[in-house]
Amino acid sequence: MLDFVELEAGLNSEERLIRDTAREFVEKEVAPDIGDHFENGTFPTELIPEMGEMGFYAPNLEGYGSPNVSETAYGLLMQELEACDSGLRSMASVQGALVMYPIHAYGSEAQKEAWLPKLGAGEAVGCFGLTEPEHGSNPSGMETRAEKDADGYVLNGSKTWITNSPIADVAVVWAKDRSSDNTVRGFLVETDRDGVSTNKITEKLSLRASITGEIGLNDVRVPEENVLPGVEGMKGPLSCLTQARYGIAWGAVGAARDCFETARQYATDREQFGGPIGRFQLQQDKLAEMATQITLAQLLAHRLAELKERGDLRPQHVSMAKRNNVRMAREQSRVAREMLGGNGITTDYSPMRHLANMETVYTYEGTHDIHTLVLGHDLTGIPAYDQ
Repeated sequence: MLDFVELEAGLNSEERLIRDTAREFVEKEVAPDIGDHFENGTFPTELIPEMGEMGFYAPNLEGYGSPNVSETAYGLLMQELEACDSGLRSMASVQGALVMYPIHAYGSEAQKEAWLPKLGAGEAVGCFGLTEPEHGSNPSGMETRAEKDADGYVLNGSKTWITNSPIADVAVVWAKDRSSDNTVRGFLVETDRDGVSTNKITEKLSLRASITGEIGLNDVRVPEENVLPGVEGMKGPLSCLTQARYGIAWGAVGAARDCFETARQYATDREQFGGPIGRFQLQQDKLAEMATQITLAQLLAHRLAELKERGDLRPQHVSMAKRNNVRMAREQSRVAREMLGGNGITTDYSPMRHLANMETVYTYEGTHDIHTLVLGHDLTGIPAYDQ
């Protein structure tokens, strides 16, 4: 696999084990059927418990069954999962970074004990309810509300583009608390409660091997003990997104690397005009540029891991990496598809599937343009998105 400047030569034994275990799992259990899942718009839900047994959900957390592996190990895991398909990484990323992380960081001891072991083992599935039909890039404008009464809270509102929601057992829902000056609070909402609906979104042309849905909340009653006690305001959901975007920055490298390896193999196998197409200068130019751009993205991802390990990672660092690495994967997957010619548009080869998926990854968890403005704000001190 492409590692041109030998970044992985310095991995410790645990990091190598996690990388190799994830790679072997993907190659044997998922890759043979992922094209069919993409074409049929399905996710291999039977693998969810197996992924839990292998420790794929938030292994970088500590306690409650999580082994507290290094941030590099976690990034490598995301890389290997997305090398298969963005839908696979999305499922694990949401489960770990967007559901387990906020419970671990902001939950009560009872909430942690009730949910973290089950979610980590894949015995329960979670989803993250922030985006609304009218509020995507401006989540602070959310309209979902919570009204306090004698028995707890009553939730009303709707969330959309929610990964895992149709199969989720619990949703981390962010809502404005009407009894506390519209302060944003996090609520653990079991999806079998009266008034909760989780309709599936169909007819997607991207991220098809992922289960995406909505969360409808119609007078949903939750007890006081379902409120995440450790955080108030937008810090809660935004800190979760920083964790997830970190995984995306690594995952995009995996998708691009898989496109590169597919194109390189094709270039050496495919013969035209009396020899392999890889002998032509145009094809070598494409491979050289792909390898260079992927290597630069790898360097950025590994640097993020170093900053995260020592507690110096800022959200703006993650914005740069998410923005750059996803754009890189989007562009290089197109080049790889191009190198495969007509064969590249079939599900027999991965680049077209990665290319389609990257259109979603380019948009979710903060659009490319929003991350551009985040960086612009950080560099100038002047916000362009809050006029």
